[in-house]
Amino acid sequence: MKPVTQRPAVDLLVLLRTNKISALELAEEYIRQIKRLNPQINALVDFDAERVREQARASDRSASPKGPLAGLPVTVKSSIATAGYLCEIGSLVNKGHIPTKDATVVVRLRQAGAIMLGTTNCPEYLMAYVTDNLLHGRTNNPWNLDYTPGGSSGGESAAIAAGMSAGGLGSDSGGSVRVPAHFTGICSLKPTPGRIPGEGHMPPCIGPFSFLGAIGPMARTIDDVALLFDALSGQDPVDPMSPPIALRSPSLDEIKRLPIGYFEDDGLTPVTPETRQAVQEAAQALRKQGFDVRPFRPQGLEQARKLWETFFVRCGAMFEEPLVRGHEDQLSPVFQDFLARAGAAPPLTAGELLNAWAESDIIRGKLLAQMQEFPLLLCPVCAVPAFRHDERSWNVEGQPVEYLDAMRYSQWFNLLAAPAAVVPVGRSPEGLPIGVQIVGRPYEDETVLKLASVIDHAFGYLAPPNS
Repeated sequence: MKPVTQRPAVDLLVLLRTNKISALELAEEYIRQIKRLNPQINALVDFDAERVREQARASDRSASPKGPLAGLPVTVKSSIATAGYLCEIGSLVNKGHIPTKDATVVVRLRQAGAIMLGTTNCPEYLMAYVTDNLLHGRTNNPWNLDYTPGGSSGGESAAIAAGMSAGGLGSDSGGSVRVPAHFTGICSLKPTPGRIPGEGHMPPCIGPFSFLGAIGPMARTIDDVALLFDALSGQDPVDPMSPPIALRSPSLDEIKRLPIGYFEDDGLTPVTPETRQAVQEAAQALRKQGFDVRPFRPQGLEQARKLWETFFVRCGAMFEEPLVRGHEDQLSPVFQDFLARAGAAPPLTAGELLNAWAESDIIRGKLLAQMQEFPLLLCPVCAVPAFRHDERSWNVEGQPVEYLDAMRYSQWFNLLAAPAAVVPVGRSPEGLPIGVQIVGRPYEDETVLKLASVIDHAFGYLAPPNS
């Protein structure tokens, strides 16, 4: 029998609904786990055990109809406004910031009955694939404390992987829920932007980040991710990116009629042999279940990546430089590296920005046209597994691979505004997790989740050594 803190959220909810465990008893299990492990992993940045107990007692006493997440202990990335909790976006510039109003998605979490454990660490202003800042320090990977859990939702992924949270919320504008899930051996979904409302995210999901970025659920199993998606999605009438789309329930028979295209690399940046093997094994697992899986590599991926960099790096810096102006001496090295990369190119002109915006629509159209033939894609999450905290380049199959290039496998799908899920499949020679990515067409999130569930059931979550 797995410890309670390693069991899927769907199982925990059954225990709660059948009174096999109370909300307070379950909360105490997570409180003990956080007190035991957070000092070494450093995933949660705001945690108060008595606040957790108060919520759990209220849940147990409540005579009102129970919500779909009633009694489930969850965490939230500290860039998503959570009233009463530190949401500092990993920056000394925002030290001590505690929102007074919940983000829309946090309102929905509370209404569904979830128990808020606390908020989790992230890199400064979210602009990194590692989780480290001058405010709360470095988050460590529970598989090996010398390695990063990824970023920018690295605190969230580390907490969930180590059993310090049953699930929670991250955000993703360039792989930030997917890369950490891949690095720590859990599951996540970058939904179609707006299907889970983005109101209340900091910095706000506006301009190009309205289609690049999304708040996404993270958990130990993809069925738990789907549970969170079902509970939290739905139109927000004040969010211009939030569509009036009802939840769908595609059957496996329907999905088996859809060709699935898989590719192991993009022909430019090599992946590790174990990453290649994980994609192959996932494809084979689907074939055994009767799915139509064929080799297919979309055209135009490199153009998509370059456009993503224009928006994420150059536009991102334009948004964030005014927020930190005058506070340069308080910025973390990781964030300074991001600003330096952005500053290496001349400032975007209005003409360049307009052309990039128009070109992105053209490239998105071309990629979506190819997905008419292959509505679902299976591919790597990243060129490499989790890496040591200070590493920024690798030799892969005899070629040098730099930090941002390794992450390109996630970046494409932010430009496409496509739903993309991650599930753990393989292991690196060092024993670190390797995930695969399942991608669908915009607004077909449920199809992606259903296919990802098939792969997750074939492989699935294993508890890391430091849990």
